[in-house]
Amino acid sequence: MATKEKSLVIVESPAKSKTIKKILGNDFQIEASYGHVRNLPTKDSATENLGFDVNNNFEPKFEIIPGKQQVVRKLNDMAKKVDRIYLASDPDREGEAIAWHVRQILKVPDEKIYRIVFNEITPKAVKYSVENPRGIDMDMVKAQQTRQILDKLVGYKLSPVLWKEMGNRNLSAGRVQSVALRMICEREDEIEAFKPQEYWSIHTLFDKDGKQFEAELSKIKGKSVEKTIKNQEEAQKIVDYLTNPNSEFAVDKVNKRTVKRNPSAPFITSTMQRAASSKLGFGVSKTMQVAQKLYEGVEIDGAPVGLITYMRTDSVRVSDDAQNMAHDFILQNYGEKYYPQKPNIYAKGKQNVQDAHEAIRPAYPERTPESIKKYLDNDQYKLYKLIWEKFMSSQMAPAEIANKSIEITSGDYTLKAGTSKVMFDGFLTLYNDDDEEEGKEADAKIPDLEKGDKVACKKVEPKQHFTQPPPRYNEASLVKALEEYGIGRPSTYATIITVIQTRKYVEKKNKALFPTLLGRAVSKQLVAEFADIMDYKFTAGMEAKLDEIADKKVEWIKVLNDFYGPFMEEVNKVMETAQRVTVNAGVKCPNCGKPMVLRTSKKGTQFLGCSGYPDCKTALSLNVLQELDGTNDEENSENQQEICEEKCPVCGSDMKFKIGPYGKYMECTSPECGHRKPYRKSTGVTCPKCGKGTIVERKSKRGTVFYGCDQYPECDFVLWNEPTGEKCPNCGSMLVKKTLKNGEVITCSSIKCGYKKED
Repeated sequence: MATKEKSLVIVESPAKSKTIKKILGNDFQIEASYGHVRNLPTKDSATENLGFDVNNNFEPKFEIIPGKQQVVRKLNDMAKKVDRIYLASDPDREGEAIAWHVRQILKVPDEKIYRIVFNEITPKAVKYSVENPRGIDMDMVKAQQTRQILDKLVGYKLSPVLWKEMGNRNLSAGRVQSVALRMICEREDEIEAFKPQEYWSIHTLFDKDGKQFEAELSKIKGKSVEKTIKNQEEAQKIVDYLTNPNSEFAVDKVNKRTVKRNPSAPFITSTMQRAASSKLGFGVSKTMQVAQKLYEGVEIDGAPVGLITYMRTDSVRVSDDAQNMAHDFILQNYGEKYYPQKPNIYAKGKQNVQDAHEAIRPAYPERTPESIKKYLDNDQYKLYKLIWEKFMSSQMAPAEIANKSIEITSGDYTLKAGTSKVMFDGFLTLYNDDDEEEGKEADAKIPDLEKGDKVACKKVEPKQHFTQPPPRYNEASLVKALEEYGIGRPSTYATIITVIQTRKYVEKKNKALFPTLLGRAVSKQLVAEFADIMDYKFTAGMEAKLDEIADKKVEWIKVLNDFYGPFMEEVNKVMETAQRVTVNAGVKCPNCGKPMVLRTSKKGTQFLGCSGYPDCKTALSLNVLQELDGTNDEENSENQQEICEEKCPVCGSDMKFKIGPYGKYMECTSPECGHRKPYRKSTGVTCPKCGKGTIVERKSKRGTVFYGCDQYPECDFVLWNEPTGEKCPNCGSMLVKKTLKNGEVITCSSIKCGYKKED
């Protein structure tokens, strides 16, 4: 007779199961549910395909997810052979819902089933949770179900409106994703409407006993001059005064003070995503994927180890155990002066290892990034190092910064110079939020000066500037905006950003998020017709109500009833009057001159079609919009007839630019010839290999930009970066422009050389 297993622990993923198996040993059998096992049905005529009955208190009708039947059978077979079953899905609403669904499919008595949660997969946390199990929190489950029902209501009821108005059944709306799309579209509107304003700044070079230092005009008659000097004429008047031999300059104020700069809290989901973006160049989805692996466990010395705490959190609290471990590590490795007089507390109250809301931190602070680097891949190491350094720095002493500023006056003008120097690095020895060096050797830049000291003005330089439009969102800044508005939650940020890009509503170019023509059209319609659903405060308010459901402050059915009535009234009203919408692409037809509009093929592909159809059947690829990005209608019309500098290689006649289905191309102006060739943006640099051709911008089959000779295939010279036309002073190879994290640099195209041009 087979021996009965003592206990079964059910988790979501196989990776997590391996780590827990190592901790609990052979008395526990670990199995994965592979995420959710049940969901709302996609097709159910009884509930209008919604999967829940709006006429019966939104009663959901769950079914086993297609393909999960084998998982369900295996879990039931294992459950029958054990005495106790522990549901150990993640410590959030989604995890609680997964646990409940698993409970529903298990055909065993209730008294055998327990719910356990832990914020980190460590021996202490996991064993504590097994020793202190609880029941399933149905309020958390109802909050998750309410979100699911709300999202499906919005998607299933709004999407048909878009289908009717835009003639495209591939379109869809989302309760949160559509609001995120609105943010991106409105930012694009701001950028397009922005009109740059000219302003000037005045920079000076002073000398005191042979020591020179820089200062900038800060006040005129005691009032700030920031962006108030509007033109060159105003700037020149100031320059004339400051350069007048009779003008005298005296030190009016000297301020010296040492300030303490405190460390910031350890990461929550959004701050981790933003830091990973700015410091590591990771996208939001990539950050969460790597963090998930670090949380579930990485093989170290032949056994899986969970390296960080749960990565979906909006709390900055830290457990007492973690704080004590950080204390010991800092004292041992950095010394007493690097630990604060009192531990840094970022939230009130204590917590135990079961608390679902703890900051993201290393599970074992003593496991330094370098000590486990050989076990991690490059991305895992980078993110773990970021998390480890952020947490350890959050527990360290403040840095001490010596700030020094002086004000120099001459007549109505006040010029200011300021420096700072790190006197004690404190937490900065590990992590700097600003990702920039504090002013080292800063005191050397300003000589010792006292009030009344005379200084000589050696140089005055006016600089012209223009105000800049607000920057486009990138993934990290969009997460920050969503968080500030209270839209979405830690577990949803990555999904929101992925969905709007998958739907082709948004494109990512050089890390910036650009709304597509389709995305702007969809957002415009939704904002105009469903003001409440698309309202930032309304969406944030709904998130707050979901929190209240989980906190037992409001009934989930009441939240749904309060939403459903007004929502359906608005949907039905719009649906009755909905008319087909024409989306003008801002491009004129190259054949008849009429506006091109956005159309959808029978297969769902987007393209541009002439508004004169069927008289004119011209169709263009959407790539045309990228070719003409930043030009208006009149400019587009002119571009279509613009004469190229290049001559026709066949007959020698002029070539003109035209737009075709695949974008911009060149065509011979001679009707007898008609030769065409693709347009390649020229760098103006002569090919160093053949000496005949010019290096032009080209694209690979995958869309990657590179640079090659326009005499291809006769000449096969290529570069991956744009050439400057200069030669390397070291090896004679061509210098190229490279865009790095900190800006553009000019380097040698030869990898072996490594020359870098200094500014």
